[in-house]
Amino acid sequence: MKNYIRIARPDHWIKNIFVIPGIVFAMGLSRETYWVETILMNIVVGMISTCLIASANYTINEWLDAPFDKFHPIKKNRPAVSAGVKAKGVYIQYIILLIVGLATAFAVSVEFLIVMAVLALMGIIYNVEPLRSKDKPFIDVLSESINNPLRLLGGWFMVTNSYLPPVSLVLGYWFGGAFLMAIKRFSEYRMIVAADSEQNAALYRKSFAFYNEEILLNYSFFFALCTVFFLGIFLIKYKIELLIFVPFLAGLFCWYFHISLKTDSAAQKPEKLYRERSMMLYVLFLIVLFSACMLIEVPMLHPLLDSVLIPI
Repeated sequence: MKNYIRIARPDHWIKNIFVIPGIVFAMGLSRETYWVETILMNIVVGMISTCLIASANYTINEWLDAPFDKFHPIKKNRPAVSAGVKAKGVYIQYIILLIVGLATAFAVSVEFLIVMAVLALMGIIYNVEPLRSKDKPFIDVLSESINNPLRLLGGWFMVTNSYLPPVSLVLGYWFGGAFLMAIKRFSEYRMIVAADSEQNAALYRKSFAFYNEEILLNYSFFFALCTVFFLGIFLIKYKIELLIFVPFLAGLFCWYFHISLKTDSAAQKPEKLYRERSMMLYVLFLIVLFSACMLIEVPMLHPLLDSVLIPI
């Protein structure tokens, strides 16, 4: 059972921290009256559902990636590669996780169920032939990072199902996730090429046959700019207080890029980022600052929204 639990990757559940901003945005923007007990229950049940669906995706991902992971210096030791799991057990585990995850999602709301169903569908599109978007250059990053706005929507619908989140927010969140994925690809590509060769990199991930370090860096830079652009639209329309937050967010992007240049970088394994203690403290500061900007109004910033020139 240990190997089947490993391929479900419960250690990757930390990535579901990306649900939290959706919760905070919904509480800060929607005008509903909240019952604390209901919201807390929705958050607990919703997080359980998100983790189960994510584990279903990880299960099928690890099984279908086994023929390619044997060319990766580290992933070649995974249970699916070393014959530590069997097909029947993998598919049974996948179906159980999927059914229980979707049933749990329905307990939150229909809207939340739809989001979790799409999250599960993206796991199929990303991993299963003939679609298998992870093998297609450029599309691979966008299709994997779409899990970010889905988590945002999940957090949002844990709080309210009366409103939809702003499109600018959803797109900004998507491109932010794309930046993280592109940097992950960059760090992973550098590591495999340094350890083996460009040929092995392409055998591990087909999209690497089209990538090189320069392309991946430019790709990640493009997504960073798109993130700031859409966040700018959002803060001008909805929450000017986030103007205080943006420079510190830019600092996080730079810090993450710095980490990606390290040997065996945590950028390749985001679930291991907790080892970057200084960065984790900075992220904690960002969470507090972000929450304050969302929940508190700063009247002196509101004149910046005026569309007239300031007289001398």
